[in-house]
Amino acid sequence: MRELSLNVLDIVQNSITAKATLIKIELIEDINNDILKINIFDNGKGMTDEQIKSVTDPFYTTRTTRKTGLGIPLFKMAAEMSGGSFKIESIVGVGTKIFTSYIHSSIDRMPVGNINETVSMLIQMNPDIDFVYTHTFNEKSYSLDTRELREQLEDVPLDTPDVIEWINDYLKENDSIITV
Repeated sequence: MRELSLNVLDIVQNSITAKATLIKIELIEDINNDILKINIFDNGKGMTDEQIKSVTDPFYTTRTTRKTGLGIPLFKMAAEMSGGSFKIESIVGVGTKIFTSYIHSSIDRMPVGNINETVSMLIQMNPDIDFVYTHTFNEKSYSLDTRELREQLEDVPLDTPDVIEWINDYLKENDSIITV
């Protein structure tokens, strides 16, 4: 994968397959300490200890449509290639947590890519799943929580074109505020 946002998309697809109803995505850019972190948490079905040990093997998958599972191994490789780290925690019936860190300035770090587009697309394509996206840049931060949107919108679906347009504008506007 050429961008970390595509890794995020793939990992979140795993969460969706695991029947998660809440998925949290954190993008943390700490330029002062030269660290980039991407964390993904879900409340899906979780994994056994044996699955956790196998999940970073590219030839391990629970899918029946293909014989390899590249999402998590590629995410791990991307982090480690930049001098960062990868950690996964999971409890059956509770969910999974994935923590990645990257050396922000590393020439080997893949670009983040258009994470806002990824988040927006995930919401649009999965309007019944709740997402919490948090972007932190140094000391500034903002969040988008679809649970809060649902409260405000009452019966308007999250995949309505006007809602998606608002989400896109919100993400873009807040990114421009925190990265100044």
